[in-house]
Amino acid sequence: MSEHEDSTIRDTDGPDTIERKIGHRERERLERSLRRHEFGRPEVTELELGKKTHKVAKVEPMDVDGVRTITAGTIFWGVAIIALLPFLGTLNDSGRGWWMWTCFAGFGLGLIGLEYCRRRRNALHSQPGKRRAR
Repeated sequence: MSEHEDSTIRDTDGPDTIERKIGHRERERLERSLRRHEFGRPEVTELELGKKTHKVAKVEPMDVDGVRTITAGTIFWGVAIIALLPFLGTLNDSGRGWWMWTCFAGFGLGLIGLEYCRRRRNALHSQPGKRRAR
């Protein structure tokens, strides 16, 4: 029997024989890769563009409505307004009064964006399955 035939894994080989043929590290690596797939790892396909080949996973985009992000930003601008209020005189004297107006603009635009995102979220929840065209 040649060395190449001895390392071939057959369906009739038991776990001890397989470990002897491929080694315990290789067996553990294969088991880890199988477990990764069980936990929802997406299928990967290859896409050729020109001379390059790219690996592409088939995943669904996250459905994020943006309400939480806009709320956090609006709160940040509100805190910045409150933090700058004690220094309003100093800011105006040094020519940096625009800092306060920037905070007011950020807070106001955040409120507008929050209302927009809330309306969009409610519209998407009232019409399940309907998504905007891309």
